Amino acid sequence: MMSTVEPLLDTVERRSFLKTLGAAGAVLTSGALSATASRAQEEKEENGGLSRGDAALLRFAAAAEIIESDIWLQYAELGGAQGAELPALAAKLIPNYPPTPTGGNPAYINALQQLDTDMPQYISDNTEDELSHEVFLNTYLAFKGSQGVNLDKFRTLPSSQATGANKKFGRLTNLTRLSVDTSWWTRYRSRDKNPDLGDTFLPAIPTLMQGKHTAIPRTDGDATADKGNFIQAVANTAGFHFAWIEQGGTSLYAQLAQRATHVETLRVLLSIGGTEICHFQTWHDKAGNAVILANVIDPVTNVSVMFPDLNSASPPPPLVLEDLQTNLILPEPTAFLSRQFPPCSIIRPTETRGAAMAAAKAFIDDGLFDGQSGEFFELLQDLASDADAARRGF
Repeated sequence: MMSTVEPLLDTVERRSFLKTLGAAGAVLTSGALSATASRAQEEKEENGGLSRGDAALLRFAAAAEIIESDIWLQYAELGGAQGAELPALAAKLIPNYPPTPTGGNPAYINALQQLDTDMPQYISDNTEDELSHEVFLNTYLAFKGSQGVNLDKFRTLPSSQATGANKKFGRLTNLTRLSVDTSWWTRYRSRDKNPDLGDTFLPAIPTLMQGKHTAIPRTDGDATADKGNFIQAVANTAGFHFAWIEQGGTSLYAQLAQRATHVETLRVLLSIGGTEICHFQTWHDKAGNAVILANVIDPVTNVSVMFPDLNSASPPPPLVLEDLQTNLILPEPTAFLSRQFPPCSIIRPTETRGAAMAAAKAFIDDGLFDGQSGEFFELLQDLASDADAARRGF
């Protein structure tokens, strides 16, 4: 495989990547994936198979990437750059996904661009990355003779009905009833606390954890509610949710990597995990540009949300300015491994015990799976349990 893949990766530039992957992406169709798995089984002895633990780690990572792809495709339809390549690629990987651009939602795009004018391009690029992770992990598992992950049967949740959405396409996740935990913001600014050492953190935007909030327009009515303030609140919510998604991946890959047996599995996890860090850093920066809003009421649920001035000289106690200041986007040095060591700038958390189950719980607590079946939750927890049971050498 390496002799085939390495020259390709040396010559393919990012903007031609979609076409290249699109042509290869058909390996994830049921027939081609079956053929790949059959060929892989024949070559397993020659190329080396995966340990049971390594396969479990990569399967959970693949499931997480499929979930992320579902999230990001919804954001891309409504708020991404409206080129033809991304939906064409998604259509090759996901059964019945519409292959043409939706045109986006102008009011939502405009609100997102209050955070950064490049938001549509960033959203599309992030979506492309997650799709590449998904197809690589499943193809790699098949090549090694291991079972992959397919969640297509669970694409049953309703789509947004706003302009720009693929309204009839079923989803794995819902982005309209979220409880967004923004404690990652203060966690990365802390100079003496670490979740791996049992510390807890206050959310930067407390109201996003009070009630359920939508991060995408549900209907075109959301774009005109309350003279435009509501659609800006929706875009602000999305901005913080973007970073929440990617800080989770940033930690997850570092956590799973510590349980890998084979060096190549370690390489896969660290290499993909590095792009999650790039994503998180980008969205961390953009979330800080969220428009200040006071007591915006959801016209459908009557839930209110407030986006305060995070650069206020008088933040709510016990927080201080440095806990919220928007240009402090690099991880502050903090306690690592033990408080007896000097502070170190790190990804946090990276404790590996129970990491996969914690990631699954975070997805559930966020509200992403409201409306999913019991079978889906059971499968997700089984995948997480298997990953957490992985040990080096097994």
